[in-house]
Amino acid sequence: MMGAAPCMAATATVEHRLANGMRVIVKPDHRAPVAAAVVWYQVGSVDEVSGTTGVAHALEHMMFKGTTSLAPGEYSRTIAAAGGRDNAFTSNDFTGYFATLHKSQLELMLRLEADRMVNLTIPPEEFAKEIKVVMEERRLRTEDRPRSLTYEQLMATALTAHPYRNPIIGWMNDIENMRVGDLREFYQRWYAPNNAILTVVGDVEPEDVFALAEKHFGPIAPRELPVRKPQDEAPQRGVKRVTVKAPAELPYVLIAFRVPALRDADKDWEPYALKMLAAVLDGNDAARLNRVLVREQRVASSAGAGYDGIARGPDFFYLSATPVPGKSAAEVEQGLRREMGRIIDEGVTEEELNRAKAQAIAAQVYQRDSMFFQARMIGVLEAAGVSHRTIDLQLAKLRQVTPEQVREVARKYFRDDALTIAHLDPQPLAVRRPVALPSGLRHVQ
Repeated sequence: MMGAAPCMAATATVEHRLANGMRVIVKPDHRAPVAAAVVWYQVGSVDEVSGTTGVAHALEHMMFKGTTSLAPGEYSRTIAAAGGRDNAFTSNDFTGYFATLHKSQLELMLRLEADRMVNLTIPPEEFAKEIKVVMEERRLRTEDRPRSLTYEQLMATALTAHPYRNPIIGWMNDIENMRVGDLREFYQRWYAPNNAILTVVGDVEPEDVFALAEKHFGPIAPRELPVRKPQDEAPQRGVKRVTVKAPAELPYVLIAFRVPALRDADKDWEPYALKMLAAVLDGNDAARLNRVLVREQRVASSAGAGYDGIARGPDFFYLSATPVPGKSAAEVEQGLRREMGRIIDEGVTEEELNRAKAQAIAAQVYQRDSMFFQARMIGVLEAAGVSHRTIDLQLAKLRQVTPEQVREVARKYFRDDALTIAHLDPQPLAVRRPVALPSGLRHVQ
């Protein structure tokens, strides 16, 4: 690890479970007198029901709008006055609330988080104001961004049953018709210590953090959680296509195909091979898509690939490209298909795989310099049902991927009948007045 101090400053991760079911995971990192803490609720947009899409994200906003003992906005003002910074994020699978602050102020953050775990008020007048902020956030981050619209329509087309088909921020009609009762019901159903994980990374001692967690979260009673149904997606039975018309300068192509997510870090091998396939295609200047489509053939101004591999539900591998002026979406789509076909037919070389491995692994190692990234990485894995104790194992498994495995996952999953393809059809750009981003926007993962 790179850093201001020797890597020995970071020590082993330690875990403790409170009697009410809340898990506390601590990783000491003594390079600076700082602590990064995240409270994870194992609930996200995947847990919403029809007609209330976006409620997980809307509730995240309202978590900053007051409790029985705190006025609206007082949480963030208190953290800032203590020299810290805070924010939150919502994803398909989880919702997280974090603060980074001096280690001496960690108890303050935990006390505030325990308070809003049970004492949130959701005042109707605050909700009426905040839901307008959420609507504007959707306009600015999705409806006014043609590539975001294209991704949204791609997912709504790729999936027919699984709730990943819905945007995390919600459909506008659902946001417009959301009520305070929707948020209160969601809060009472899911925000409980036995559905939460606390991750802390920093200049702390595990036993001290466990004692603080016991003090502030320990008295909170657990709740009976709803039973989660599998919500499996049926197999795809043919290529799916969608065209999105939106004001834009250039066309854009986005292709997705279903692939497995990591479930067993030790026994699975395909997710690691898919990670390396993405790195071979789009991990550096010499990567396949950039080298061939952008520099050699000059049909695309940019081209990329992506695969996350960590998800509670179905996962996807993505290919994307933007044509250069004078080239069409159909031409860059064919370019993406050709490069995948070459990998299926010819495989990848040991040299390019080793280069991709070095860069992909280095990127993960360098990110560990951030205490918040470490706390986030632990929580993301745990929320998806993968043990945080496999982080180093996962890096070792990436190093073991062979060219044959990369070729095999490309051959197995990149099939015409399994593709969902979205084309952005650019419409004339209207002259628009710049709009300032409203205050209060928070992160949608």
